[in-house]
Amino acid sequence: MTEDIRALVEAAWEDRELLKEQENQQAIRLVIDLLDKGRFRVAEYTGSEWMTIEWIKKAVILYFLIQPLETIQVDPFEFYDKIPLKKDYGRLGVRVVPHALARYGSFIAEGVVLMPSYVNIGAYVDSGTLVDTWATVGSCAQIGKRVHLSGGVGIGGVLEPVQAAPVIIEDDCFIGSRSIIVEGVRVEREAVLGANVVLTSSTRILDVSGDEPIEIRGYIPPHSVVIPGSYTKSFPAGDYQVACALIIGQRTASTDRKTSLNQALREFDVPV
Repeated sequence: MTEDIRALVEAAWEDRELLKEQENQQAIRLVIDLLDKGRFRVAEYTGSEWMTIEWIKKAVILYFLIQPLETIQVDPFEFYDKIPLKKDYGRLGVRVVPHALARYGSFIAEGVVLMPSYVNIGAYVDSGTLVDTWATVGSCAQIGKRVHLSGGVGIGGVLEPVQAAPVIIEDDCFIGSRSIIVEGVRVEREAVLGANVVLTSSTRILDVSGDEPIEIRGYIPPHSVVIPGSYTKSFPAGDYQVACALIIGQRTASTDRKTSLNQALREFDVPV
């Protein structure tokens, strides 16, 4: 069945006239429904790497084209949008604090807590995760189990280009307040980010825990403890400080549990 659905989505992607056909529309809506239920994902871990499933991202984009704008009434609030809000949180086993919002087409697993926050279509938030106050989980972002997204964290979304990888936060990570992670950056399991860390695909990530700095880009290795930093860069007008991220150590055995993530930062005298 999956291949049949994919063929209809791919055909509509290549020929937008097919969006008028009921069969193609039904295929697109089915993909979004399966994303909402967690049976489809925009990205999957193959055992050695994360793979972006482009045709599912295409379905998300096409869904916007076939959805009419409608009034969404949540008394006393009113919205006017193309994507409905998720419902039935009690049955799903998800705690949702006002004014948390999640769009239909995002998956929120049992045991997740949504403080006043926002989760966009195509996102996947796995069990035991806390999305704290004013944190945002962008479209298609993949959040693992027992992750703590602290207050004001911004997890970037991505739809186009369809081959672009989403932001991925693996299991048991702690993301400190006001941190921003965008452009397909991957934070690997049990990593801990201090407050205000900004990670883009071009951000220099410097491991300074050894005798010599080691530079990486695009991902944070497992168990890393990360803080914001800066380095000097020369411009025609002079030398200035440019933001980077510093890996200052590794989580110890005593901070392997989620309840001790704050302590992992305090061991390095890092603000949460």
